[in-house]
Amino acid sequence: MQVAIDGPASAGKSTVAKIIANKLSFVYIDTGAMYRACTVIARNHGLDYGDESGILKAIDEDGIELKSENGEQKVYSDGKDISLEIRTPDISANVSQVSALAGVREKMVDLQRKMAGQTNVIMDGRDIGTTVLPNAEVKIFLVASAKSRAERRLLDFKERGIQTDQTVEEIEKDIAARDYKDSHRKISPLKKADDAIEIDTTSMTIDQVVDEILNKIKK
Repeated sequence: MQVAIDGPASAGKSTVAKIIANKLSFVYIDTGAMYRACTVIARNHGLDYGDESGILKAIDEDGIELKSENGEQKVYSDGKDISLEIRTPDISANVSQVSALAGVREKMVDLQRKMAGQTNVIMDGRDIGTTVLPNAEVKIFLVASAKSRAERRLLDFKERGIQTDQTVEEIEKDIAARDYKDSHRKISPLKKADDAIEIDTTSMTIDQVVDEILNKIKK
């Protein structure tokens, strides 16, 4: 079975997807982490974030691997755990540019589909229901106000031990800019699938969102 959860940055996709995957014993695939890993690779190689051929070559050299460790998804590249590195403000600010590159998307989508073809999966991202898994049995589109998403991101930074001088207002501005980039890119833009169920998580707890999605899956 395939479950697709899409939505803008910090709408709660990854958090609820992990919980649901554990409850159903599904494999969780965080596609956003894969594009963030591509961005880390580009930066580590000193490449311009628009250098498609250079980034593709660097990805082939370093590789991207998702591992499940103690119930947590870890991201590895070039033999190193980059799970924290991919969440830093610098990577967040540049991932939209890297993920908009046609060759990068093609490479990641191919990898994501291969993963999804092997087992029951819950996959989250921006274009899962529209592009990666268009035939998913359940499609969810999570939304939330930009302010609430900024507050969640700042809390996430603190919980992960990521240092930042950004205020909630500055993060909210970054999120709004990311929303615009993601929804206006030419290839696989952030878009709700016609058959997706929209859930506004602004005033909901994580448990409430999880319960609502679980009910849709069980149906």
